[in-house]
Amino acid sequence: MTNTSSQYDSIIKICRDIFVKKMKDYGSAWRILRASSITDQISIKAQRIRSIEEKGTQKIQEGVKSEFIGIVNYAIIGLIQLELGNTDKLELAIDDAISLYDKHFATAKSLMEDKNHDYGEAWRNMRISSLTDLILMKILRTKQIEDNKGATLISEGIDANYHDMINYAVFALIRLDEKK
Repeated sequence: MTNTSSQYDSIIKICRDIFVKKMKDYGSAWRILRASSITDQISIKAQRIRSIEEKGTQKIQEGVKSEFIGIVNYAIIGLIQLELGNTDKLELAIDDAISLYDKHFATAKSLMEDKNHDYGEAWRNMRISSLTDLILMKILRTKQIEDNKGATLISEGIDANYHDMINYAVFALIRLDEKK
């Protein structure tokens, strides 16, 4: 678990650095997005990963690694939006955004550690393409919950699905680094 924890922290550092740089470039323009739009952004990234995996080639320079990072960051943005809610006040100070980012990544990591304890790091035996498919499944589940106005009968909510998307994307990034 120690290795997984340090690998997870390395991925957090990469994702967080990109989030901070984009906050400096664009500010909190993402605050305009509704949860459904964020889910759709994640979907686009996951579908591109699957397309590249199936075709074995790509025409746009950015590879699957940057798409997995995008999934992590959009899922965290989704969690921040769920927490802050829709508002006309779109400005979010960079320090506040980073603090919320760190909080949600810490929650996702804690969930990962709990699940890894119970499942014995089963994800390490999975193909990266299976992690992609699990993210796509979580996206479809999230869309259904969104279409149901957040109501579920026995299932976890949108936030739980975003947490799982973060962790599956981090696992894929760890596996990609290990393949180098």
